[in-house]
Amino acid sequence: MRHAKSSWDDPRLDDFDRPLAPRGRRAAPLMGREIARRGWLPEQVMVSAARRAWQTWRLVASVLEQEETAAKPEEALYMASPETLVEALRRSGGHAQSILLVGHNPGLETFAGRLCGAGSDEDAKEALLDKFPTAAVARFEIEAGWAELDFGAGRLTHFLRPKDFS
Repeated sequence: MRHAKSSWDDPRLDDFDRPLAPRGRRAAPLMGREIARRGWLPEQVMVSAARRAWQTWRLVASVLEQEETAAKPEEALYMASPETLVEALRRSGGHAQSILLVGHNPGLETFAGRLCGAGSDEDAKEALLDKFPTAAVARFEIEAGWAELDFGAGRLTHFLRPKDFS
């Protein structure tokens, strides 16, 4: 999941500290409700330490129909490269059946595009490769364990954008 739309209203803020814009505060719970409706409840959550990513997760978590899933801000996910995202999932995935990763473009979009492997939904892949907008969710199925994760090893099943539900 890419963080929801952030605000550029205060030019004094560092990029890391930018909060969500009103549109982002509406989109995050909208996407959280869709995640819950589809039963895609994460066993583990990995979130960039940037303010807008953490706020996105908190709003998503507030509408998920499950007990609180532990999440901690991860500095390494802030503006991470695709390779860094693969390594983070390899290290942190453990035995979790499902992981929600909340991150940033351009790394997240490139990571998701490169993760697409055989059997990926072509319409979802086309939409993902066209643009990975704020608050969008790419859902993958991974056959191998997290420790063996590599590019091309995922089957993209869905690509959801806030505009699909508003």
